[in-house]
Amino acid sequence: MKHDATHIRNIAIVAHVDHGKTTLVDGLLKQSHVFRENQAEMSQTTILDSGDLERERGITITAKTTAVEYTKDDAGYKINIIDTPGHADFSGEVERTLSMADGIILVVDAQEGPMPQTKFVLTRALKLGLKPVVVINKIDKDGSRIAEVEDEIGHLFLDLAISDDQLDYQTYYAIGREGKAWTEIPTNPATTDGDFTPIFDAIIDHIPAPRVEADKPFQMLVTSLAWDTYQGKYAIGRIQRGHVRAGDTITRIDVDGKETKAKVDKIFVSEGLGRVEITEADAGEIVQITGVADAHIGETLADADKPEALPVMEIEAPTLQIAIGPNTSPFAGQEGKFTTSRQIAARLEKELETNVSLRVESKDTTFLVSGRGELHLSVLIETLRREGYEFEVGRPTVVYKEENGQKLEPVEELMIEVPDEFTGAITSELGQRRATLISMEPGVQGSTELVFKLPTRALLGLRNILLTATKGTVIMNSLLIGYEPVGAPLQQLRNGVLISAETGTAVTYSLKTVEERGTAFIGPGTKVYEGMVIGLNRRSDDMEINVCKEKKLTNVRASTTDMTTQLTPFTELSLEEALDFIESDELLEVTPESIRIRKRGLKAHERKKLSKQ
Repeated sequence: MKHDATHIRNIAIVAHVDHGKTTLVDGLLKQSHVFRENQAEMSQTTILDSGDLERERGITITAKTTAVEYTKDDAGYKINIIDTPGHADFSGEVERTLSMADGIILVVDAQEGPMPQTKFVLTRALKLGLKPVVVINKIDKDGSRIAEVEDEIGHLFLDLAISDDQLDYQTYYAIGREGKAWTEIPTNPATTDGDFTPIFDAIIDHIPAPRVEADKPFQMLVTSLAWDTYQGKYAIGRIQRGHVRAGDTITRIDVDGKETKAKVDKIFVSEGLGRVEITEADAGEIVQITGVADAHIGETLADADKPEALPVMEIEAPTLQIAIGPNTSPFAGQEGKFTTSRQIAARLEKELETNVSLRVESKDTTFLVSGRGELHLSVLIETLRREGYEFEVGRPTVVYKEENGQKLEPVEELMIEVPDEFTGAITSELGQRRATLISMEPGVQGSTELVFKLPTRALLGLRNILLTATKGTVIMNSLLIGYEPVGAPLQQLRNGVLISAETGTAVTYSLKTVEERGTAFIGPGTKVYEGMVIGLNRRSDDMEINVCKEKKLTNVRASTTDMTTQLTPFTELSLEEALDFIESDELLEVTPESIRIRKRGLKAHERKKLSKQ
């Protein structure tokens, strides 16, 4: 059904990670009867998180658009819903998709309250003039503190609002996973009936219709791209003014102002989880256009006769970078399908088309890939390895910038919530990293909330250290707050490593020596090569160990004894843990089947030579 702009609502669902925005979208889809009662989606959660990594990690990585129909006061409305990532590393996705919206639903956890990403997305939304609706979610949680959270949200708006009318927002209360919401706090949320009608009504009543200029020449900003085998590339965005028809000749204006003619092949709009083809679309609608094969995010599609460019989206600069290059280890080419520099370059070039926060700089056969954080970069690495790529990665380093001849480094605000018993361990570790304690306040249920200011480089490797120190109980989130002159170097925080002295297969007998010296990263039967890191030393220096040496057996008793040797289970590092772990003289070997840490210099004399450079 075609709707004029007055009966369209374009909203973005924004929140900090794990505050329930994707679950909220699930409820809106189900209540609007997008699915039949017997469809599988009716029993699913996080329906829009369709990627394997999104489902495995329980986070939204890429923004997605869906649409539902809703009737209020006998009038039909189309609601375009944009589900955005909640993690700060994917805030580039948030920034570009907000440009398609006229309002936001800000979801806040009833226990945790506003978090760093809450502040980030709200700042961006208010600067764009988007109308907010607040939903305090998970009000049935143990430890929920609704009144306090309302106050915290109010203070956040007071800090961030750029006009008085932005302080006039509506608040609703919800249990997203049950599809229930209320205009007032129910006495007993768990047993009180409800649905998402209050939220649907809030969208219609409080989110403005798109501001459009229907009688002016066509204009649309490309905010996202998609592909499929049949139609090729889809240019996605909201029509700012005018209208467009299938078959129209239009002008594509790139970010440098260069104009190129193109012809609209087909036009699609979202409907539930799918897309439907239409023949024309008017201002205010979010559309997907095919036929513009060279379109890129940030470009303008405009009227062929009166082409006018829209402002280019400003995306915050990356803060971390890694070097990616072809695998040069002794095991190179054994496990991957795509192994050459040319193949890696082509894949990274393709990634740049949709990953707007990513930057790639070619340097011989190596590529400097810059992103918004360790998670942002690790998701890229994991995606490549699952696609069959094999490569090596260097230690993440900070992306500096220069102003007025002065070198500046990114600085972040780190928010930590931890049980009271671990507060000392947290402050001690952050003290070593030259972090400044900004605030320290009692949390809920015997916890403490700490806020630090520290350089981005001090965050490298921090998450895993704190998880270990707090037995996995720490909650930490960071947000870029600006740039400052580069501070003093940080002291070495990691111990030395245990290095394989030979190439071969690790055996139980020799691994017992590794266990005595520190923490093993491999188990019996693991293939190793000279220079490969096989564990963490208890001391600050590196140590070579031959883990392939078999015990010389002299009698039956010795043989039996060796067969019964028991090893402590080894520590298998995840991709993120390995990225955190490696130092500047080490590389991470990544293949579809394995993750290995190695020294840049595989032989002892090579490492000695490199240490003097």
